[in-house]
Amino acid sequence: MIVQLKKSISPEHLEDVVNRIESRGYKVTEVNTVEGKYLIGLGKAEIDLREFGHIPGIIDIHRVSDDYKLVSRKWKVKPSVVDLGDGVSIGEGSFTEMAGPCSIESEEQINMSLDHLLENNVKIMRGGVYKPRSSPYSFRGLGIDGLKLWHRLAKAKGIKIISEVMQVSQIEAMYPYVDVFQVGARNTQNFNLLDELGRVDKPVLIKRGISGTVDELLYSAEYVFSAGNEKLILCERGIRTYERSSRNTLDINAIPILKEKSHLPVIADPSHAIGIRRHVPDVALACVMAGADGIIFETHKNPEEAFSDGQQTLDFRESAKLIRAMRETYALRQSFYA
Repeated sequence: MIVQLKKSISPEHLEDVVNRIESRGYKVTEVNTVEGKYLIGLGKAEIDLREFGHIPGIIDIHRVSDDYKLVSRKWKVKPSVVDLGDGVSIGEGSFTEMAGPCSIESEEQINMSLDHLLENNVKIMRGGVYKPRSSPYSFRGLGIDGLKLWHRLAKAKGIKIISEVMQVSQIEAMYPYVDVFQVGARNTQNFNLLDELGRVDKPVLIKRGISGTVDELLYSAEYVFSAGNEKLILCERGIRTYERSSRNTLDINAIPILKEKSHLPVIADPSHAIGIRRHVPDVALACVMAGADGIIFETHKNPEEAFSDGQQTLDFRESAKLIRAMRETYALRQSFYA
């Protein structure tokens, strides 16, 4: 069960609620976020929720059978929207594009990417400064100095930043310079990292694990929410299967299923899903029609010269064409369900 509490609930009333729940054999966990205050009750005994209704400080009480309770749509029917400020948000009711290179490489590359996004009215730039690479000899990013440079240039042009954090020790240093922390597929079950991201007041995008299930992605989000941060975005980026004709197998089913199971925004990453440049636009448009709230994809002025993942990266002409097509497809989907 989830008990939504007013932030102003008195200590006496809070203790009363906790005692009543625990007396039924339930384990109670208190969760405090910037947006709300909650009690999570875990137990099997039947409870008449009406006995709590008269206690001051309670907003609502919900039965939630899912193990991932806070991210479940069973208690929060209205979809959550993550607000990045300056009129930029991610969630149902709008469509958000996030684009940029796989890796941040240089000041010139950053400025070219920012100008491309501005020309196409894209408000969020993706890019990596810490890169988890399969080979230790591959380019692994410019680190915090690259992030500081990127932040300075992006802020001057009004563009938000999303970048991957790989370990707990990077969070504090990155915090002033990112608008969204990204948890990559290799770290989806890095629970120490998820716990710490629950203690920061910035949105967190969580990618599905390399071979992770839908439920495992939701459990990962639950870790962050339960630690105090409900500004969460889920990302379907394909999973590893027996198929070898593409980089990963995009689970298009996951998009509507995640939106049915959770109130959190759901976006898709077609670049990492298929990993083949010429097919990225088709996969992206399929994700839009499946109900994704946004698309994150890779673009570079000269993909053949990119330091990483050039084979799945669109050039600026292809990127602009895809952005137009995604907006048209989103409008088509909206009219279809109107």
